[in-house]
Amino acid sequence: MSEPDRERGGGGGKTLSKKEKDQSWIPKIIKKRVCTAFVEDTLSNGTFCQCGGVRNAHGSVATGDYFGTAIVTQWNSKQHSSECPTDAFGELEFAGAGRRHSHFLRLSCDTSPQIIYTLMTTHWGLPSPNLVVSVVGGEGREKMKPWVKNILRNGLVRAAQSTGAWILTGGLMQGVARCVGEAVRDHSAAASAVSQKRVIAIGLAPWGLVHNRQQLVNPQGSFPARYYVQNISHDSYCLDNNYQAFLLVDDGSIGRRGGETSFRANLEDYISHQRTGIWGSGSIEIPVLCLLISGDARMLEQLDASLKKATPWLVLAGSGPAADLISGLLENGFSIRLSSTSLPTEGEAAEGLSTEHRDWVHDIVRRHFPAEHELEKLVDSALSIYQNRNLITVFHGEQEGCDDFDTVLLKALVRASKCVSTDVSDASEYTEELKLAVAWNRVDIAKAELFNGDIQWKYVDLEDSMTDALINDKPQFVRLFCENGLNIMKYLTYQRLESLYRSLSDNSLAYALLQRYLSERKDLAASLANVNGSEMMPLKNRENAVTAPDLAMELSLYEVSRLLWDLLGDVCEPFYCEPLDLDPSYSTRKALKHVNKLLLGECAYRNQFCLSPWASLFIWAVLQNRSAMAVYFWEMLEESVLSALGGCKMLRELSKLEIETESKLAMKELAQKFENLANDVFGECYQNSESRSFTLLIRKSPVWRGATCLQMATAADARFFFSHDGVQSLLSQIWWGDMERSTEVWKLIMTFFMPPLVYTDLINFREQEDDIKSVAITHNRQSDSLEGNEATVFSFADVVQNDEEAEEFKDFKENLEGSSPSNSKRPFIVSRWRQFWFAPVTSFLGNVLMYFLFLCLFAYVLLVDVRPPHPDGPTTREFILYFWVFTLVCEEIRQTLFLDGLSVLQGMKKYIQDVWNKCDLTAISLFILALCCRMFPWSYNFGRAVMAVDFMVFTLRLIHIFAIHKQLGPKIIILGKMMKDVFFFLFFLAVWLMAYGVANQALLYSYDPRPKWIFRRVFYRPYLHIFGQIPINEMDADVLDINCTTNSSAVDRGGDPCPSPYANGLVVILLVIYLLFTNIVLVNLLIAMFSYTFSKVQERSDTYWKFQRYNLIVEYHSRPHLAPPFIIISHLNLFIKRCIRHIPSVKSQHFAVELRGRRANRLNTWEAIQKENHLTAQNKRQRESDTARLKCTSVKVDSVLKQMAEIHDHDRRLRQLEAELDYCCNALSWLTDALYQSDLVKADSPPPQHRGKDHSLH
Repeated sequence: MSEPDRERGGGGGKTLSKKEKDQSWIPKIIKKRVCTAFVEDTLSNGTFCQCGGVRNAHGSVATGDYFGTAIVTQWNSKQHSSECPTDAFGELEFAGAGRRHSHFLRLSCDTSPQIIYTLMTTHWGLPSPNLVVSVVGGEGREKMKPWVKNILRNGLVRAAQSTGAWILTGGLMQGVARCVGEAVRDHSAAASAVSQKRVIAIGLAPWGLVHNRQQLVNPQGSFPARYYVQNISHDSYCLDNNYQAFLLVDDGSIGRRGGETSFRANLEDYISHQRTGIWGSGSIEIPVLCLLISGDARMLEQLDASLKKATPWLVLAGSGPAADLISGLLENGFSIRLSSTSLPTEGEAAEGLSTEHRDWVHDIVRRHFPAEHELEKLVDSALSIYQNRNLITVFHGEQEGCDDFDTVLLKALVRASKCVSTDVSDASEYTEELKLAVAWNRVDIAKAELFNGDIQWKYVDLEDSMTDALINDKPQFVRLFCENGLNIMKYLTYQRLESLYRSLSDNSLAYALLQRYLSERKDLAASLANVNGSEMMPLKNRENAVTAPDLAMELSLYEVSRLLWDLLGDVCEPFYCEPLDLDPSYSTRKALKHVNKLLLGECAYRNQFCLSPWASLFIWAVLQNRSAMAVYFWEMLEESVLSALGGCKMLRELSKLEIETESKLAMKELAQKFENLANDVFGECYQNSESRSFTLLIRKSPVWRGATCLQMATAADARFFFSHDGVQSLLSQIWWGDMERSTEVWKLIMTFFMPPLVYTDLINFREQEDDIKSVAITHNRQSDSLEGNEATVFSFADVVQNDEEAEEFKDFKENLEGSSPSNSKRPFIVSRWRQFWFAPVTSFLGNVLMYFLFLCLFAYVLLVDVRPPHPDGPTTREFILYFWVFTLVCEEIRQTLFLDGLSVLQGMKKYIQDVWNKCDLTAISLFILALCCRMFPWSYNFGRAVMAVDFMVFTLRLIHIFAIHKQLGPKIIILGKMMKDVFFFLFFLAVWLMAYGVANQALLYSYDPRPKWIFRRVFYRPYLHIFGQIPINEMDADVLDINCTTNSSAVDRGGDPCPSPYANGLVVILLVIYLLFTNIVLVNLLIAMFSYTFSKVQERSDTYWKFQRYNLIVEYHSRPHLAPPFIIISHLNLFIKRCIRHIPSVKSQHFAVELRGRRANRLNTWEAIQKENHLTAQNKRQRESDTARLKCTSVKVDSVLKQMAEIHDHDRRLRQLEAELDYCCNALSWLTDALYQSDLVKADSPPPQHRGKDHSLH
């Protein structure tokens, strides 16, 4: 199509855009109508057809019917028009409006509503409605009353926003459609962006009535079409720019109303049979309500036809003729009783209707429509409407106001549903109203109307609504249901949990991951079916695999378990293994086979109740990044600290996989929120009881599959949580063992070199408890010298606060002593020895001192004692160095392979993730390379050079050792962050250095083929220029002071070429620019980057250091207490115990204790109480905040204003009543005087006189 044609058609652009391609199917399916037969309009003298078009636009003249026997006098759309592909669709841009584009479509009046609804929700992106309000009446240039506009602005639009409704109107800038558009505009200007998206206004207008409709015509679609509107201050037939979409219904006519009526009714009927919620997951069908405002005589026929389809109506009394007629008929027609239950057919009255009643209806119709000629037809329609009066609700907007208009809509729909329902009981009535409130997410209506204590809700009444609220993310309703009779233990079965995971939005990351695991299981099932078709007959192909077994090829708990395993890693054991009867040690292929076989069977586990329903729902909500829902489920969990850390871990792992920036940021924010919650609740626990809070940190959770708080916090990178004083206090106690934390370092060093000092008072030890107020956590105690520090003992005597805790610790101690026979009392000499040497701080000190000794030996050998290969070397000291490094290698192997609970692959993966382990691996690899090279004469020098470099790597390892220091640790963190800035600086420097170096070499030396000198002049010399080493005599030809030659042959033989004097000035200029950029710009940029990094990290360096300190404590807690090279003794002991005697380690998990029975319940209860205390204090702070007080004040002011309005209304009514009473009194007084003065009644005394006021009769 040519450019002029595209401009004329309203389209723009060059090639087909994505939107054009997505909607290119529209003309093939959706049609328009064109009048093809001319039916003369007698009033136009043969110029116009009855369709409204001119004679020349028609291809034929209709002179008879299909048999050609009669003259055609009435135009009919179906007979005299034909369908052809639509030529107006796409997006609409209102010129000068400055608003987002609207969608539009020209369609035939016979188009299937299913196609249009799918187009609007799927391709146009309109959200599925929870309610459809079809506003009818008020067409033409009829002026709307001010209170009607107020109802639309403050009632209808606000109700549509709160319920997620669609508003259907005519869409033109006239009548009630214009008022609705203005109300939507005003709401959009005042509301937030989120609420704007929920007010969807759709215009259904006749195509032939739209002004400037030719601007929309473009057979290829308009993206967008520019639409010009004139005289926006007056009513017109132009499209209103406040609508999101326009359906322009074409019946072939031009300038006529009513062509869209039939399609509008069909669309409303179709939508009313669709279900609410995400992908139709709601518990009810989408309610459709027609709102009648004013209206003419034709509206009665439309109302009657709609009522026969059981569509509820809300009539705005006092707004205009049709609405007033219906309200008067329903309010004053209580005396009408129809004897026949069947509806009257068109043109007939109901049987048994008295003439008196029909005349009464006739008078009402004539009073409201005095100019209509077909009154009898209107009377029949009115009587038929009255028969369906239960579907009609009358709203007196002028008197009742618009504050609770959404409640009015709800009651109108509930009333209609009660009328339509075949099984009507009290419970079903309330259930239907509840479902509507859930669909609209109006928890305030539910609390005020349904959960006010008058109704006793049962579990079966809330079950479906609970599912609806869960799937469609309505946490307030979930909370409301759980507080009013819904038992979550009975509700959540494994089958329902699977259905919740199947309801995930296909746009979510969790859904994509689950589908990936599901596809793997399907592929395996299909491959197995091909191998042994007899056993896997239902899974021969994908079609059978989906349909044959019930739910066999849909999402199951196995996919959820795999997702959680990938997110949580080896922190905890796999979830949902018990219901699936899975062994955690199964390989992936074996597990897939087992699950496929299980799902093809009866799947008895699906009927079982979930063991931890709140935890399962919490995980389900976290995977969808539903903040409010996840926080509520967290509030209901028992293990609140661990659960918050678990949610933080999952969200941070998901954020790494998320591509969309907005979702990634939302996940990170929610993860930080859960980390803050864990920190706050643990702070509450620590303030209440230090001892219990320590137990809380190391307690293994059955809900989270054996994980502890410390393990989960480490995996979640919860540095803020680790910075808490309670966590650091526990780590300090573990670090010092049974020694006092105030012990000076010099005392440790003296005792280290003079061990007998351990039996003196030089070092203070905490007393081992014979009293009940001290407990030793010795859950990993066993004589296992390889793993060092086999008994981490720390006393809580200083934090036991009451007798209850003392009794609890006494029981705990007895349990520990009973489970560890090796923990029997030892002699003082042995116990004191173990208290000192098995403490992590002693192990750390020994490793530090021995590592310094190792570096001294390494330096001495490297500087003095590295002799040539045999027979001169290696020397004895060099062999000692080799053995020392061998023990270091053995320790690294132990850290990699001997990790109980992890496979070799998992252990290697965990080992390589640590940065300092990579440093160790590099140092050992370089040392092995140097050792191999120094053994041969031809590579001796290279081996010695590698060994020198390796010494630097081993020395840098000291940085990690000193990370435990309180002052050096944060500085090491800052140094690590600055290294990233250095790499960015080197990138910019390398670019500029290469640019200058190549240009300088090319300008100075036109011919020099020596690669070594080229490299030096291109990279090395420019780098030295930065530090001021500028050889002017080699660069400036004017001051040349070197022996050089200009002979190319001499240069080839190795002579130095002379600098070229041709571009001498340019070389100097480039040098100045280079030094200016590098020494001033880049160096200052590096300083600025360092300053920013320092100031940014310094604020949180303490937090980072405390987290790193934990990792170091765990490392030395797990290490053998002997330092290299004596550590080989512990390694031999480990090899004998694990590989020969097969004795399992009791220290498979560090910092972990398993509680059962009463102690576990008491700890959970205590934690729950502290969580409730924290939430109560948090709510109190929120209530006392300025924002909450302002909001409360605003509500009170609104209530006072409402009461004042009611008082004014009552005062107005009282004044009207007083006026009427005054009139009645005057009339009675006049009547009394008249009778007294007449001769009809003979009275013995005059009439009584009113005291206090004299009445004058006129």
